[in-house]
Amino acid sequence: MGTTASQLRKDLLSEYQVVMHVFFRAHKRFSELLSKEDRNIPTPRVPMEKVLSLPELKSNPFRKRICHVFSTSDMKDGSLTFEDFLDLLSAFSDSATLEIKSHYAFRIFDFDDDGTLDGGDLEKLVNCLTGETDDTRLTTEEMRQLISNILEESDIDKDGTVNLSEFQHVISRSPDFVRSVQM
Repeated sequence: MGTTASQLRKDLLSEYQVVMHVFFRAHKRFSELLSKEDRNIPTPRVPMEKVLSLPELKSNPFRKRICHVFSTSDMKDGSLTFEDFLDLLSAFSDSATLEIKSHYAFRIFDFDDDGTLDGGDLEKLVNCLTGETDDTRLTTEEMRQLISNILEESDIDKDGTVNLSEFQHVISRSPDFVRSVQM
């Protein structure tokens, strides 16, 4: 029994060391985004513009929505505390579960923050993915048809919107989803 308890302590210590290493790396990255003045205040916030400069977010079409979803700022400015930053990194990590990734993806795609994906949210989602230039923008008819197809496939209760559980049901059938939601 002593060997088992000793091995368990070694395993826990090893896991603790990994967690602390990740924590300190995250804190270092967060601190690098802060101005020198902000490093001395008790609960500093990194402005959204600085977060958007991270290489992992620079080319993400949802980068501003990501900041807004993870931000706890009362000013709704997309700024992040260290805890917000940890939540963001955690949700986009390889070890995040499908449930966590799909929950945050849903919130990111819910542009009006009403708890459902409606036609307006889906249009913004498509425009983020395709771009909003004249060369890439869908015609009104193409957009209408695409949104109709998405709702036909996803809106299980036929209320004209996709709720979180319907979204998670669709995502559960997509094995590539977990790999695509990472930083």
